[in-house]
Amino acid sequence: MALTRADVVHVAHLARLGLEEDELARLEGQLNHILDQYAKLAELDTDDIAPTAQTIELESILRDDVARPSLDAPTALANAPRRDGDFIVVPAIIGE
Repeated sequence: MALTRADVVHVAHLARLGLEEDELARLEGQLNHILDQYAKLAELDTDDIAPTAQTIELESILRDDVARPSLDAPTALANAPRRDGDFIVVPAIIGE
């Protein structure tokens, strides 16, 4: 099944794309190439292949959540622009 120029013009109209003649010709060729590739894929024997939503195995990339030593309060407060005792003072982000 090949797309005609009229098909491409119709799809461009539905997508509200204002395409020039050279763009329509280029898209007609590209879309027909895509359809040809799908036709080749449809020729493959996939009877022994289980349906899947993923083509590659997914694995977690997150590290384990492990407690580690952190800065002590004086070190953490040493570069704070403003502080109040053992707390860092930050600008309010919600109306007062």
